[in-house]
Amino acid sequence: MEMPDLYAQLGVEPSATVEVITSAFRRQVRELRPDTRVDALTAERFGQLRSAYETLRDPLRRAAYDQMYERTHRSPVEPPQAPAPPRPPRRFVVVLGTTAPEPPLRAGPVRWKPHR
Repeated sequence: MEMPDLYAQLGVEPSATVEVITSAFRRQVRELRPDTRVDALTAERFGQLRSAYETLRDPLRRAAYDQMYERTHRSPVEPPQAPAPPRPPRRFVVVLGTTAPEPPLRAGPVRWKPHR
């Protein structure tokens, strides 16, 4: 039994954020109009959309689905990527005993109003 592609059902990429998934779900529901179109095909399609949305909006369910999705939808032609080479350590230079002179304090023109 093949696992349904929930991302394709909603029309989003697997890297989509929750906001994008919610927006896609609402767009699909507006197109289906399940409140006005009451037929078996619309009801089935709405059920699929709702279950896909409920799975992908929940972080725990989505993580479990993504693990299964990676196993079943991995491209056999694409070789696994090698890890990136380690970055060289950053070097900092600390100079002791010297302080930079502080800039002079400046103030702009001041207007005084007499009290009445």
